[in-house]
Amino acid sequence: MKKIQAVGLFLAVLILVPLAATAQNKFVGTKSCFMCHQTEKQGKQKDIWLKTAHAGAYKTLTTAKADEIAKAKGISGPAVAAKECLECHTTVADAKLLDKGFDVKDGVQCETCHGAGSAYRNMTIMKSHEKSVAAGMREFKDAAATEAFCKTCHNSKSPTYKEFKFKESWEKIKHMVPKAG
Repeated sequence: MKKIQAVGLFLAVLILVPLAATAQNKFVGTKSCFMCHQTEKQGKQKDIWLKTAHAGAYKTLTTAKADEIAKAKGISGPAVAAKECLECHTTVADAKLLDKGFDVKDGVQCETCHGAGSAYRNMTIMKSHEKSVAAGMREFKDAAATEAFCKTCHNSKSPTYKEFKFKESWEKIKHMVPKAG
């Protein structure tokens, strides 16, 4: 019986400690990420992101057209202030989890997909994919998992939804770190 309790305690610690470690990660924003992710060695990820609609997603909410769409959906007030719009046009998080360098106006940014970065942004951790994931960086195991995550926003709930073609869209935004060697 004690052996079973010990195994149960071990499993609980194994599961809960990583959750506790990542539960309070803060969103640090693109400026923190781009210090490293703009180089050739990192695949010029900043440049790739800047060319995507994700980078301008927040800005689209500041337009008269966005306000018209919001009004037609029964939203009172400007689209840029509507929770329903912000949840897909920017990285939304509890204000207590936003680091001082985070700017909501950066739209759909790194941490929207990769998770709050305060615990994994450290260079020592980022040099190891495994350590980054252990520290809270969201990892997608395969294309199906990535597509499912994308569809949390790219779906028919969106008032401007057009058929989502994952493979085509992925080609526009993929930003792999080149293999060393």
